[in-house]
Amino acid sequence: MPKRILVVSQHYWPENFRIADICRGFTEDQIEVDVLCGLPNYPKGEWFDGYRYSGPRRQTHDGVEIFRAGEIRRKGNTSVRIFLNYISYPLTAVLNLPRLHGRKYDAVFCYETSPVLMLFPAILYAKLHRLPLTCYVLDLWPENLYSVLPVHNRLLRTIAEKVSHWHYRRCEKLIAMSPALEEKLRAVAPRAQLTTIPQYCEDLYARDVFDANLEKRFKGRFNVLFAGNISPAQDLGLLVQCAEKLRQDKRADIHFIIVGDGMSRTNLEEEIRGKDLSSYFTFEGQHPVTDIPAYHTMADALFAALAKSDELGLTVPAKITSYMAAGRPCLVAVDGEASRVVDEAGCGLTSPAGDAHALYQNLLALAAMSPEQRTAMGQAGRAYFEQHFRRSKLLKKLEQFIFDSNEVTP
Repeated sequence: MPKRILVVSQHYWPENFRIADICRGFTEDQIEVDVLCGLPNYPKGEWFDGYRYSGPRRQTHDGVEIFRAGEIRRKGNTSVRIFLNYISYPLTAVLNLPRLHGRKYDAVFCYETSPVLMLFPAILYAKLHRLPLTCYVLDLWPENLYSVLPVHNRLLRTIAEKVSHWHYRRCEKLIAMSPALEEKLRAVAPRAQLTTIPQYCEDLYARDVFDANLEKRFKGRFNVLFAGNISPAQDLGLLVQCAEKLRQDKRADIHFIIVGDGMSRTNLEEEIRGKDLSSYFTFEGQHPVTDIPAYHTMADALFAALAKSDELGLTVPAKITSYMAAGRPCLVAVDGEASRVVDEAGCGLTSPAGDAHALYQNLLALAAMSPEQRTAMGQAGRAYFEQHFRRSKLLKKLEQFIFDSNEVTP
């Protein structure tokens, strides 16, 4: 009999999250998959085309059965709307658990981005049906909460910590993305079985895709590309500071291209216009993931940053693994694991999180390199990706951890 798994994740296709590819990988390995998720509205906070609160509530995609629960949209991406979005999904998902009646599973798996509260329906279903629950911790709470919502009240922070830790301690198995995060989780949930499995990168990123139109549009300047969610944690304000320094130095040969959307996009664009720096930036908006390799191929360098935080430095963001797969030099302003990996691979230049001056010096150094030097950096990144972040290897490790030793004590 094929194994069957219930996957719980607030975010799922057509939202751009890696869990959809993980589920596709499960089905390729003859694992039957049901997903309990929300209605797609991330990152803009607007319903995706064809969706509204009333549905569709059940779909099939890539061989996966999708059960959708309602949620309050992030519309406007204000603190209040994000908070309401965070608490609405776990509540409505619990109310939707009876829809899974009669469907037998071998394991429950939660792909935990923010919020950690999405674990609650997975915990409840696993306990009621005596199934093992594995949580893949992508966003460590409550630490990641503070990068989105500025919670300073000591009492509220204490409540957030206790609620977050309660959820992690209800999981039989926890997956961390780095040894540093595993150590942190071990202190939070000492009875859980833990392992480290880095986020893999989809194979589509590891190929060159030449787009004549993109090459023509951006030809003639040193193009630095950011592709992903535009949020406070990404610290894209560093690029604004770099653009100010470029103008001061009378450099017009370097250009920043932003592909994506998110809660900080409007403020970022307003800051750029207010400082009269628009000539240094092009905003391309949200694109399907299948379009991104062409942007990577066109770019001279790929940019990533994380806001300065001990907790945000515990993991290697998926963005950096996809950059390495793309075979282009990385320009990163990060601390911790991500910086270590880029330095170890020799695939780019790193600077501390939040250090605009060091980032600017690295930007100028990268632009001054010969094309052969930058090509060598890109090749080093792709080789590191092949060794450490290939989909097939990490997906198999993920499956083995979820399904091995599945007995749950009453």
